[in-house]
Amino acid sequence: MTRLIALLLIAGTTLLAGCNTIAGAGEDISKGGQAIHNSAEQAK
Repeated sequence: MTRLIALLLIAGTTLLAGCNTIAGAGEDISKGGQAIHNSAEQAK
């Protein structure tokens, strides 16, 4: 039973860390898109 609880805690921690990583990647992609948009606007 103790092993099951430990496994669930490790799995939960991993999932939460993964969500933060995905959110950070989304922000980076968004900033990249904004930079491209700004460059396109300046080139007009």
